[in-house]
Amino acid sequence: MFNTEFFAKTFFLALSGIPTTLNITAVSLLIAVPLAFFMALSRIYRVPMARQAVTLYVSFVRGTPLILQILIVYSLVPSLLAAFFKEIGSSYNIFDLNPIVYGYTVFSLNTAALLTEVFRSALLTVDKGQLEAAHSIGIGTVRAYTRIILPQALVVALPNLANTTITLIKSTSLAFMMTIKEITALAKLEANYGYNYIEAYLDIWIVYILLCSAIEFLFRWAEKAMKVYKSGKTGSVRKNSRKEAVSHAEG
Repeated sequence: MFNTEFFAKTFFLALSGIPTTLNITAVSLLIAVPLAFFMALSRIYRVPMARQAVTLYVSFVRGTPLILQILIVYSLVPSLLAAFFKEIGSSYNIFDLNPIVYGYTVFSLNTAALLTEVFRSALLTVDKGQLEAAHSIGIGTVRAYTRIILPQALVVALPNLANTTITLIKSTSLAFMMTIKEITALAKLEANYGYNYIEAYLDIWIVYILLCSAIEFLFRWAEKAMKVYKSGKTGSVRKNSRKEAVSHAEG
């Protein structure tokens, strides 16, 4: 029989796991975004060695299940590091490390691979001539990217960035395998006592629906806020480029 009292109690318990889920998501994105950006550039500009290494890395991550990556990072790597520390005579116990560090690591590495392709495809939509035009009027590569190229690429990347972020949030439900007490772990642990799994899974489903809907709303708001750059290939970007040129000439 459906236990409504347990359902209500576990719902609020599952809600208390949201800060941990958001923490893992935010830190993973903070690490993954710059890493993915530079990996995307290495593929676009065909940097020797780096391009092949990035291609191999992206293929490996995209071709293996996330659960396998968790097992490698959480089980295999600590055992290898423990053996290494023992070999060099260090007393450091790798198994004392907070499990959330493994969470940051595995989700950052996984997300970086996914975002590499998102950024690469977005950057390729921006006409190369804009960078060359910026160089011709004396604007440096870094400034051209931050003020001209990236705003346009970001508009294109936002929908896929939203998808990746929502996928990341849902993927953090596997963090319970690393003994991290996020939404899924808290509800499942509570269900173990009385085998109220149906109520617990329903709670988890509702919490993730609410959370992912909120993130989707934020990205839609961001897309509208950056709508001005959607006409970047015509008027707005030329205006920005002219402003950059004038600013550079005056500066």
